[in-house]
Amino acid sequence: MRRGEKGIFIVMAVVVGGAMIKNVIGDFSANKERDREIPFYSTLSQTQGQKALRLMDENHCKDCHYLWGTNASIMQNVPAPRLDGIGSIRDENWFYNYLSARNPQSILPSRLKKEFQMPSYANLPEADRKEMANYLASLKVKNWYLTETRKDEYEKLTGKTYQP
Repeated sequence: MRRGEKGIFIVMAVVVGGAMIKNVIGDFSANKERDREIPFYSTLSQTQGQKALRLMDENHCKDCHYLWGTNASIMQNVPAPRLDGIGSIRDENWFYNYLSARNPQSILPSRLKKEFQMPSYANLPEADRKEMANYLASLKVKNWYLTETRKDEYEKLTGKTYQP
C-alpha cells in the first residue's frame, strides 16, 4: 500500500468506526419513551382478523387507508385516516352505521374531492358490514398513543392542526 492510500484508509476507518460508536451510544441514550412498544393491536382472534382482512382486500380499503403502518397502494397520498387504533376512537355500532350509510359523508364529513371520499358499502351483505365493523372496532391503540391516533384522524379529515 502506498503512503497516500494508507492515509485514506485510516481516515475511512476512523469515520466508519466513529459512526458505529455514535450509533451504539445513541441506542443506549435514545428516548425510551418513544420505543416503549408497538402501540397498535387487535382484540380479535387471528381467524376472525384474517376473515375481516379478506373482506377489506376485496373492497379495496387499502387503496386509501393503511393498517399496521403499511400501505403499498399507489393511492397512499390520499389523506384518508389510517386504521391503526381507530377502534379506540369509535365503537362497533358507529362503524356499522357508517358502513351502512348511503352517504357516509353525512356521518363523517370529508374534505376530499368526491372521487376520493369514502364510498358507501350499504349494498354489501349485512353480515359483511357487521364483520368489517367488528374488525374496525377491534383495532385498538395503547392508551399512551391515543392522542396521536386522534390527532392523525382529525388532521387527515379536516386538514387542520389538532388542538387537544
